[in-house]
Amino acid sequence: MNRTFIKQCTLLLLGLLTGFSTAQADEGMWMLNKLDKNTQKQMKEMGLQLSLSELYSPRRPSLKDAIVSFGGFCSGVVVSPDGLVFTNHHCGFDAIQQHSSTEHDYLRDGFVSQSIEEELPNPNLFVSFLVRTEDVTKQVQRVITPQMDETERQNAIDSISYILEEKALKGDTLLRAEVSPYYNGNEFYLSVYKDYYDVRLVYAPPSSVGKFGGDTDNWVWPRHTGDFSVFRIYADKNNQPASYSPDNVPYHPVHYAPVSLNGYQEGDFCMTFGYPGETERYLSSYGIEERMLTDNAAMIKIRGIKQKIWKDAMEKSDSIRIMYASKYAVSSNYWKNSIGMNQSIEKLKVIEKKRELEQEIQQWIKENPSKRGRYSHMLTDLELAYRNRRSIGHAAAFLSESFANGPELILQALAILNLDVSNENTHLEKDFRKILETYANIDLSIDKKVFSTMLKAYKEEVKDSIYLPEGYKVLSERFHNDYEAYTDYLYNESKVTGPLGLALVLKQDSTYNLFEDPAVSFTLDMIVKFFEFNEDMRTSTETIDRNERLLNEALREMQTERNFYPDANSTMRLSYGIIGGYSPSNQLRYDYFTTTRGIFDKVKKYKGDSDFEVQPEVLNMLSERDFGRYATPDGEMNVCFISNNDITGGNSGSGMFNGRGELIGLAFDGNWEAMSSDLIYEPNLQRCIGVDIRYVLYMIENYGKADRLIKELSIGKSN
Repeated sequence: MNRTFIKQCTLLLLGLLTGFSTAQADEGMWMLNKLDKNTQKQMKEMGLQLSLSELYSPRRPSLKDAIVSFGGFCSGVVVSPDGLVFTNHHCGFDAIQQHSSTEHDYLRDGFVSQSIEEELPNPNLFVSFLVRTEDVTKQVQRVITPQMDETERQNAIDSISYILEEKALKGDTLLRAEVSPYYNGNEFYLSVYKDYYDVRLVYAPPSSVGKFGGDTDNWVWPRHTGDFSVFRIYADKNNQPASYSPDNVPYHPVHYAPVSLNGYQEGDFCMTFGYPGETERYLSSYGIEERMLTDNAAMIKIRGIKQKIWKDAMEKSDSIRIMYASKYAVSSNYWKNSIGMNQSIEKLKVIEKKRELEQEIQQWIKENPSKRGRYSHMLTDLELAYRNRRSIGHAAAFLSESFANGPELILQALAILNLDVSNENTHLEKDFRKILETYANIDLSIDKKVFSTMLKAYKEEVKDSIYLPEGYKVLSERFHNDYEAYTDYLYNESKVTGPLGLALVLKQDSTYNLFEDPAVSFTLDMIVKFFEFNEDMRTSTETIDRNERLLNEALREMQTERNFYPDANSTMRLSYGIIGGYSPSNQLRYDYFTTTRGIFDKVKKYKGDSDFEVQPEVLNMLSERDFGRYATPDGEMNVCFISNNDITGGNSGSGMFNGRGELIGLAFDGNWEAMSSDLIYEPNLQRCIGVDIRYVLYMIENYGKADRLIKELSIGKSN
């Protein structure tokens, strides 16, 4: 084992591995404007060669200007002076799917544009650049008082946030400002963004490369997935944001990331830039227990049922496979994540460790009389409030998964109900287009099967009739609990099964009463039930929100010597660490990289499994082993590598950089042994899985024959 790696590992304090522990060198998704001197010093000692202003500056070009929020759900990195963006294949999956057909199956075969003119527009896709972030905590705190209940408090925060956002924009219509809570609502920061709405597909590898391993390998190391895709940002002739137009030109970024072919060694410094979605590292033990037994349990059971129906249909038809590919991938990803998270919570004794820390906090409160008035009832109130909303929360979670996230007929009904026909034409057109796009990807026979199955699954799960929406009365009284008969009636009589209902609403046709449509009526019943659930849980939820915030506050007061990182909340963050393998058990040691040899091993091992089928032309190309300048010194081709960088969902597509700020890979996954990473950081187990940038470029150049893209990059072997 590399000595540098050993040295770094010895610096990791084991402590309470709950996110409440002393921050590790590798733990934390850091705000770039909040990197203190100790953190900066630590990064320098680990291998960072850039100054803080080269990483983040609101006034001059810096590495943060090459990082984008991709679609609001992923990250990406700008790699050329003409706005080329690298992100993950699974981040671009929906766009690739939308352009695919049985005649042009870009999912199966990949997509290559050989010219600017061949790059494909994506109407609903956008990227966001961070302009600046500033602390507005004092301004927000001036309008909130301890006497406010949670509703009053949130209303006050919303009002001052709007004022601060408008002030920050100074009338600039090309910018967007957003005030976000940090540290469970104890601090507030304002971020200003510039959004670009013309983003075009440039290159996608075949799914046998970009999704190699499928569900089987998802969240698993060792990995051999070329999880990347390439897009380009377009702007108007003044380089400013603009809706799609044939007249738009490639965007010229303030800064773009250089690419390194030097690779990496075990123990090397690595940093990740991106927009991680959401973590709950400071959540109480009671909150984790609820997450495990309620939200995750519902997702595991209900999505498992729905996905089986989808999968069976997808395997029987190419057109259905293309139609359902993206939504199946998204659903399955979160489903498997929930399974792994629950297993990790139990295996790593997360709840027990949280309770040990809570006892420590309770003891600190007892030893500090000045803190008792504010914090003495905090933990007991949390425990009671979580207990009081347990049964209703369970029903709400299963209702959400069964219907609000289940049959697409319900999703369409919700979209039409939320459609504001009085909205500005541009917004209405966008919403209209999105609904039509969804209709194009629904097979009613499949959706009917999902609906009838969800009806039964939800009723069996909640059992008590008080948790059933009113639509179940129709099911019982008119159809004698015949789920299929009721489903047939709903789909036969509803106008929102296709674009007709949408057209009638837009025309404001008096012959069509939207609220009497059976599918819409069921959806409204579901909404009413959600409202009832929320009202019944209101007191408990407000108690939880207030006391989770107090718990975060108490912890930070107790550990004043620690520089706390905030939970991820879809704002730009940096994480840093080192490249290195890990041991999931005493008998097993995983290396820090994989090579193309592993692809052939898995193809052989899983013969006949569609997750591991690879086009012959790809296998032939790899078997020739002509890797050129992308090869490692020993002539191999690395596919993936791992580091202990701290990431979560939303980090997908994040650039992975060496100490010189050069791109060495794209983050795309975490590992199975640390699936509780949204709740804790496990220094000995948690790893960020990235695709090697050399493999990305090799596939672009050799499989795609897209030399024009390679020529755009700032690339070479740095010294």
